[in-house]
Amino acid sequence: MTLTNDNNQTRRGLNGWRIAGWGAVAAILLAPAVAMQFSSEVAWTASDFLFAGVLLTGAGALIELAVWKAKSMPLRIALILAVVAAVALIWADGAVGIF
Repeated sequence: MTLTNDNNQTRRGLNGWRIAGWGAVAAILLAPAVAMQFSSEVAWTASDFLFAGVLLTGAGALIELAVWKAKSMPLRIALILAVVAAVALIWADGAVGIF
């Protein structure tokens, strides 16, 4: 028996996307920690990891909210792309101070 929500999407399918999304957040946070073990060029501090964790967790929560609340698929995609673009902009500014 497969449970469905009001948009006729299976919860099982959504769980796969959720696991992939949160797994990507974990992988992005883990990448600098691993790179620091092999290169002296990557030198993150605890505050860098905290900033990235808050930024990525907040973005993930906003994407979850967008998927949950938006009724149409084009709106969902637009909201997700807007969140990803905002994160990329904030990340770039935090990394090199472009703005």
